[in-house]
Amino acid sequence: MRVILLGAPGAGKGTVAKMLNAHDGSVQISTGDILRSAVAAGTALGVEAKGYMDRGELVPDALIMGIMEHRLQEPDAKKGFLLDGFPRTIPQAEALGKMLAKLGIKLDAVVSLEVPREVILDRLTTRRTCSNGACQEIYNVKSKPPGPGDTCLKCGSPVIQRADETVEAITKRLDTYESKTAPLIDYYRASGVFLAVPNLVSAEAFGAIVKRLGR
Repeated sequence: MRVILLGAPGAGKGTVAKMLNAHDGSVQISTGDILRSAVAAGTALGVEAKGYMDRGELVPDALIMGIMEHRLQEPDAKKGFLLDGFPRTIPQAEALGKMLAKLGIKLDAVVSLEVPREVILDRLTTRRTCSNGACQEIYNVKSKPPGPGDTCLKCGSPVIQRADETVEAITKRLDTYESKTAPLIDYYRASGVFLAVPNLVSAEAFGAIVKRLGR
């Protein structure tokens, strides 16, 4: 399947993407992933992107689209892809549409995962992440607690609360999403492939997407 997953931080995009990946092998792709891969591979676009990242600057949309175009033509993406949190703005959506048309790729769905703001705040402020960069297992102090002494059950490293998952930081991230990214919902609503899915329970959201796509 070829799907765009939209949703606020903490809406469960990554979790649902992993379920869809396990379902049919569609590869999960996020902006961060493709930038890191391009930088690690040392491609011309990756080297250019690294310059911006090293200076703490935003990577320009044109460069991101170039890297995305290359990524979507890699063998694993040909059987399906899940764009996790991309595009983020209407200009990116417009550029993505032109790029997909150029490649002859048609989207199966644009899915907006909808979760009440208070639920997102609760999810993220209770989330903890393994500090081991090679692991980064996700926990929740309520629903999936870490091991004794706040350690990772997989690798034994300490688990931490990320700096961007305090109430203040999350509130700011949600405000940014609502002002910059939420308008994408209206942009895609008339596309004929838009689907709004409540995501209080990820398994139910996954089921709704698979049912809609008939897979």
